[in-house]
Amino acid sequence: MPEQPTVRTAEGVVEGRWRQGHAVFRGIPYAQPPVGTLRFAAPAPPRPWEGTRQAVESGPAVPQSVPHSGPAPATSPSGTDWLTLDVCTPDPGAAGLPVLVWIHGGAYVAGGSADPMYDPAALAAAGLVVVSINYRVGAEGFALLEGAPANRGLLDQIAALQWVQRNIEAFGGDPGRVTVAGQSAGAGSIAALLTMKEQRGLFRRAITHSVPGWHCSRALAEQAAAALADRLGTVPTAAALSDVDPWRLAEALTSLSAELPAHRERWGRFSQAGVAVCPVVDGDVLSETPWSALDGGRASGTELLVGHTRDEFRLFTVMTGRLGRITDEDARTALDLFAPFPHGAQAYRAALPQAGPEELFESVYADACFRMPSLLLAEANAAAGGSSSLFELRLASPALGGVLGACHSLDVPLAFGTLDSPTGRQLWGDRPAPEAVAVSDELRQAWVRFATTGDPGWAAYEPDGQLTRVLDAESRTVPYPEQASRRIWEGRAPAPFDLA
Repeated sequence: MPEQPTVRTAEGVVEGRWRQGHAVFRGIPYAQPPVGTLRFAAPAPPRPWEGTRQAVESGPAVPQSVPHSGPAPATSPSGTDWLTLDVCTPDPGAAGLPVLVWIHGGAYVAGGSADPMYDPAALAAAGLVVVSINYRVGAEGFALLEGAPANRGLLDQIAALQWVQRNIEAFGGDPGRVTVAGQSAGAGSIAALLTMKEQRGLFRRAITHSVPGWHCSRALAEQAAAALADRLGTVPTAAALSDVDPWRLAEALTSLSAELPAHRERWGRFSQAGVAVCPVVDGDVLSETPWSALDGGRASGTELLVGHTRDEFRLFTVMTGRLGRITDEDARTALDLFAPFPHGAQAYRAALPQAGPEELFESVYADACFRMPSLLLAEANAAAGGSSSLFELRLASPALGGVLGACHSLDVPLAFGTLDSPTGRQLWGDRPAPEAVAVSDELRQAWVRFATTGDPGWAAYEPDGQLTRVLDAESRTVPYPEQASRRIWEGRAPAPFDLA
């Protein structure tokens, strides 16, 4: 048998495994485990080791919470070495290969790099070195606590990118050609990273799918942390919560997230978000939202590939059992809370005069949560001197009789080429239709081209032409297809959640 692949990193030697012709290294620490005296602290540099470290299993994900009415996460506390990453390289002996760093989603409270949907084999086969990271989510990563830095999950991501700069050449990658990629909370994290001075020089390009418009004000984050601590009979300080078992803390966050609607009078829009933590505009780690930073010239544009799905919110309507049950009152509440103030509710009703409550409800949620934050990020990035390439996925899932439409997360197995993963099969079936395979090939090739050259294969988005790649059974490049929503939201960048 051939010798297993071995690489010397700055911290020590790692031995991986050959898989499908690629060298795969798993569970490499990019920071020390954030437990004990390091609980709720900024990530500490990894300790060097002697000898050869076996890098054959992905590290454990941080304790998981559940978004309101979301699926239950894995609950096995399989270790505390949460801050690790995996590397898949087509050739560890090569030089100058483009690098893609994947930041998973999960509503800022769940997720992990080892999900089979994120299998990097197809991307590595196309010539990319793929790095997939774990980072702190939930209360461990995003609760605002006295005595701890805010946005620890974002600080973890920066630490992982610093590891990439130190070490990726040893895996055949080019530290000057790093592209960060993420979907949902991963995309929101990348949007935040675009504004943070700590990231400068850590990546060259960015891919963001379904950017969420979720940030909290400091005042609101303080109240949410106090409510979380109160459930545990303690106070919202790093010292006090360090005595709480991480899995118990994650369960308490799940419980608080489920009860968010009861806080509408105090917490306004945040009460309908489904999760009780998200990145905090704390004035230190994160000084402002990505849209205001880019629009105001306080952050420079980059090479950006950004997209969303057509029916972003349908997944959540189905998951919560509300499909076909949305009432006029539900639609009115959604419009009042999430349509742009002061005339957004009327604008939606005027733009969709024949729409029933469910269409209005899903349209405003899709726009406020994902579609318009993605579009407005593309526009702000271009205005800040970057180049933005935009897409919308319109090809619908056949699952559940087609009720999911082109829903949130449908694009992820397409981009990774993992239609045969458990999630891929749930969304696309055991035998994906030829058009699904074709769209998967196109989107994956767009990722590879973009990470390699900065050009995904279609014209950049500009205010006049608004050219957008629509991924469908017959893909085409056309002016941005959601014009009614674009007009309603023009100049209305997402504002942080705040006290009502």
